Amino acid sequence: MSYIRAASDTDIDVESGKFELEESTSGIEAWRLNSNGLRVLIAPQAIAPIATVMITYLVGSGDERPGHTGATHFLEHLMFKGSEQFNPAKGTDIFELLQSVGAQVNATTSKDRTNYYATLPVQYLELALQIEADRMRNALLDTGDMEAERTVILNELDRGLNDPIHNLYKELWSTAYTTHPYHHPVIGWRKDVESISQDTLRKFYDTYYWPDNATLSVVGAVDRGEILSLVSRHFGGLPPMPVPPQRPRTTEPAQAAERRITKQGPGHVSVLMIGYRVCEALHQDAAALSILELILASGKSSRLWRRLTDTGLAAQVAAGAMPSRDPGLFHVMAMLVPGRTHAEVEAEIHETIEELQETGPTPEELRRAQSQLAAQEAFMRDGVFGMAAVLNEAIAAGDWRLFAFWREHMERVTASDVTRVAQAYLRPDRRTVAILGPRGG
Repeated sequence: MSYIRAASDTDIDVESGKFELEESTSGIEAWRLNSNGLRVLIAPQAIAPIATVMITYLVGSGDERPGHTGATHFLEHLMFKGSEQFNPAKGTDIFELLQSVGAQVNATTSKDRTNYYATLPVQYLELALQIEADRMRNALLDTGDMEAERTVILNELDRGLNDPIHNLYKELWSTAYTTHPYHHPVIGWRKDVESISQDTLRKFYDTYYWPDNATLSVVGAVDRGEILSLVSRHFGGLPPMPVPPQRPRTTEPAQAAERRITKQGPGHVSVLMIGYRVCEALHQDAAALSILELILASGKSSRLWRRLTDTGLAAQVAAGAMPSRDPGLFHVMAMLVPGRTHAEVEAEIHETIEELQETGPTPEELRRAQSQLAAQEAFMRDGVFGMAAVLNEAIAAGDWRLFAFWREHMERVTASDVTRVAQAYLRPDRRTVAILGPRGG
């Protein structure tokens, strides 16, 4: 089997009707493979002779039903165990094969997507594309592999028990959401991981792993004609999904009042998390919320840093909203200094937010937050993998073009926008408070 494209191969004639150009913006071309609906994003970056190949499936823990939680993450593990062409029995183990050519390889699962990626020398692009095409519809999902990975995932769950802040974050989401699948942790509930069957995973795979539920991003020192030719060769024969998935995107009922949860953890760790239910990533308010999080808790000049760390109440503060396809959570976190109480820290956080709601941000705060956000975005997009990773999250949110227009949206945010979203979303009836204290404390 040849894994390197021969120099004599001819590039695909895009006029032949195999692809349609959907859009070209910010140095990215979006193509659609007509035979099955696969979207292909091509972003040439000729900085070094490397490229990142990343495929994003629109399936995450937010698509799981009770009893089957953890299915998406479980499949992520199994997708590396073998497909018809690439498996250990044939001497073509996926990890070993890619790493043998110098690739950095991994996959991740979130609430809204699963992605698989390899960053590798450009001469081995075809290998990465062959692997993704084969395991898209030909994953083995072998019983023995499944049981081995079940043990791995259960061990992962056990290790997570030793991370009290991570566990509190899970509790925050599962308390803030009672009906929507965002209630479930990405790794799944332990009882579901222990009992999920091979048949259930196969059905889940056959529901979501199709070309028209995926976006293939190729970023790096690549040629558009070569990429389209390779995609046509390896993905063109795959069929589209026979039936669109019935996604369980239940609308979460309105929250009537504040919710609270208290947990105890090992050692002397004391943490306070406050989550507010906010809009989805594609909503017009999302950019203002990103500015708001920086004004509240980014750097020593932020309001919560001055209010909590400078006064010796907290050792660390943070705020943020994870971009999500459906309305998500904006959270504030404070790690308490020993001897301080959750009540006094919580009171200071509420007062800080109320002051911002009343007076809004200063011109200097707004300017600094916009500059910080622009710098963060530039840093995250630096390099072929960084650019692919940011594209991946925009795809998961529902529109890859968010990658192109995010900075423009952020620069248009005004002080009144920040005040308005603070007043609209950071309210007691949208609030969930999660408290972690030491056992016996």
